[in-house]
Amino acid sequence: MFRTRVEGLENIPGTGPVILAGNHLTFIDSMILPMVCDRTVHFIGKDEYVTGKGIKGRLMAWFFTGAGMIPVDRDGANGGVAALMTGRRILEEGKIFGIYPEGTRSPDGRLYRGRTGIARLTLMTGAPVIPFAVIGTDKLQPGGKGMPRPGRVTIRFGEPMEFSRYEGMDRDRYVLRAVTDSVMAEVMRLSGQEYVDMYATKAKAA
Repeated sequence: MFRTRVEGLENIPGTGPVILAGNHLTFIDSMILPMVCDRTVHFIGKDEYVTGKGIKGRLMAWFFTGAGMIPVDRDGANGGVAALMTGRRILEEGKIFGIYPEGTRSPDGRLYRGRTGIARLTLMTGAPVIPFAVIGTDKLQPGGKGMPRPGRVTIRFGEPMEFSRYEGMDRDRYVLRAVTDSVMAEVMRLSGQEYVDMYATKAKAA
């Protein structure tokens, strides 16, 4: 349906903990990415994706849990901490954890400032970061709603990034920002998106 073209898949190690960090254009990004990887990719997802009622709710729960999504209440007071600790547990189990550093879908197709949770995860666990770019999904599902239409999608994986030189500095906010910005710069290079030095959530609220 999506005629997906994959580039750089060989950059993902066959074993061990890995952080996949990339852009987020629309809802189907989290459906397509796990399908092109040889290993299961675990994402944090809203718990409402697996608590729906009726046939539709059961089908959504079946798909997302089967695809590796881990439901977390991200809207609660401790939602950010819960998501971070869940990601850490997945990585310490030697699995792949997927994350969108922007924290939400891009409101206009541009790449927004990354949040530093990605940096804390790589510094706490030592897991390498594989940057990735999803290209074209926003054309197939504008606004992230409704049924996507068929079309071409490209997923591009970059080379592993490691930050062992910052070991033990996962509470230094300047280091966290530098690591995050390094990852986002690589995502921008892979995606070709225009970068906006502003959080996407702030742009949506404006």
